[in-house]
Amino acid sequence: MSRGSVYDVDNKLSFSFRHLDEEQGSSIKEWENASMLGEALKTLCAYSTMTLPEAQRNRFTIYNDFPPANKTDFVHPKHVPPDAQWASMHINGPVCLAGHIVGTIFYIVFLDPKHRFWITKLKGT
Repeated sequence: MSRGSVYDVDNKLSFSFRHLDEEQGSSIKEWENASMLGEALKTLCAYSTMTLPEAQRNRFTIYNDFPPANKTDFVHPKHVPPDAQWASMHINGPVCLAGHIVGTIFYIVFLDPKHRFWITKLKGT
């Protein structure tokens, strides 16, 4: 049985913390203390087996632009390029990771425990 090549996985999602902003949302330490970090890592592992279209069918949403001020509690960080294609993924309930996507790499920018990156009405309300 052939194990293939490292180039066979190029179309799967990868993740980067290069643009992480712990001044907004939560810090890694806060997620660790609230027992959310393990769940987030499990979710990232699951998404890393998916292509972008598969992820989009599984609660990974591409917004393109940064949300308007009346739809977010965050501000566009200066260290993130202005043309970033913004997206988010749900972890559990309102807990999300928000960031931007370049190709198949999701740059995690915000640890969002209360779904405040792109504020929407809860379903059924």
